Amino acid sequence: MSYEPNRESVSRHPVPTWYQDAKFGIFIHWGLYSVPAWAPIAGDPMQIISQHGWLYFFRNNPYAEWYENSLRIEHSPTRLYHTIRHGVNFDYSDFAPLFREACRHWDPNEWADLFASVGARYVVFTAKHHDGFLLWPSSYPNPHRPDYRSERDLVGELARAVSTRGLRLGLYYSSGLDWTFNDRTILDISDIPQAIPDDEVYRTYVKRHWMELIDRYEPAILWSDIAYPPSGNVNELFAYYYNRIPDGLVNDRFNQSFEFTAAGLAKDNHYDFQTFEYLTPTDIIEHKWEMTRGFGYSFGYNRNEGPEHYLSTEQLVHLLVDVVSKNGNLLLNVGPMADGTIPPKQRERLLELGRWLQRYGEAIFATRPWVRFGSVTEDGVEVRFTTKESSLYVILLGSPHGCQVRLRGFLAAPNTSIVLLPSAQPLTFSQEADSVVIQIPSSQEHEPAYVLKVTPMLESLRTQ
Repeated sequence: MSYEPNRESVSRHPVPTWYQDAKFGIFIHWGLYSVPAWAPIAGDPMQIISQHGWLYFFRNNPYAEWYENSLRIEHSPTRLYHTIRHGVNFDYSDFAPLFREACRHWDPNEWADLFASVGARYVVFTAKHHDGFLLWPSSYPNPHRPDYRSERDLVGELARAVSTRGLRLGLYYSSGLDWTFNDRTILDISDIPQAIPDDEVYRTYVKRHWMELIDRYEPAILWSDIAYPPSGNVNELFAYYYNRIPDGLVNDRFNQSFEFTAAGLAKDNHYDFQTFEYLTPTDIIEHKWEMTRGFGYSFGYNRNEGPEHYLSTEQLVHLLVDVVSKNGNLLLNVGPMADGTIPPKQRERLLELGRWLQRYGEAIFATRPWVRFGSVTEDGVEVRFTTKESSLYVILLGSPHGCQVRLRGFLAAPNTSIVLLPSAQPLTFSQEADSVVIQIPSSQEHEPAYVLKVTPMLESLRTQ
């Protein structure tokens, strides 16, 4: 299909099968902010906003990658820390030579090996965050700071490393905010529209960067953030991209207005998938979506976060299963240190999630949602469902109580087979009124979640 630079044409672009099947990707936030690697421990970002509001959030921003904006806010914890640690005359841009020196030690193959080993299907890498520092040697340098970039082609090196391991690379680029063009301090959500540059120089800069990234690295995903310059022709960019990369995708953050409705930020542009940040929908969403978050409360590495701030292995597994059951992908963020080292506890949690996927990935990868995303067993264990071909995967988010699982509101066919993964051990079950009662072996190794494969699928007698 050939695409024209208009909304009607690009909206015909289908969500590619590879993304529908992928389910699990790795997000990477790495840049100048990885040098100070500091933010206050204020808690879950969305809970902060709902409980205290946006003014409190930005003053106590838990996102370490927002360090430069937090530094500009008078009496903020970040400014206090920065003054004590680095002094009043140390500018944020002074972190650039420190980052360039630190990232000399980075080995992209170590990252790619890790991500492939844990079962990730794609990687999304920050080519430019809000601070404007570029992680590739662009032919279109910043007109205000021509050398504000990495000396190494970090984007290109990672692209080659993940490609040789069968992973796809997506690229994050902050289209809406660039503090080298507009350094308006963001104190409240209402400040963001005024902080988005929209002059001809910036519009051209963003357009050229995106096209350069497309031509040079052929990204599988264009992951914009915040917005896109309001006067730019975003459909021209989409058409150019789809004609070059037919099975590529764009996210929903190319907005060209910043209007809030009762349902949240209005979506005034085409997109292939919707992104939820630190939030999970309560039901199946028909249109493809993703959920993204860090192990803790930040995307960029925050030296203040310890193991107690990270999701446990069980929580990570349950999050992935819940997201997939509702037609989503999980884009789990790692925040490397300045030298490219992935913090040990993040690495440990990632490997533990990978071990679960090695055993039970059949119930995750290349699946589709069922007629309902979940249920609860008679003894209170949460259940999630996924499907593949003629099989239904019943995923227990916890250990069965006793030696049986009773699923109320389901009907099994006479020829139904139920097995326990990963061994495919057949299980005995019975139909009792509207309940399927499954006998579970008593000697089960503890797992964050257990998977029953039911073929053919059960009949759901209830909606939820």
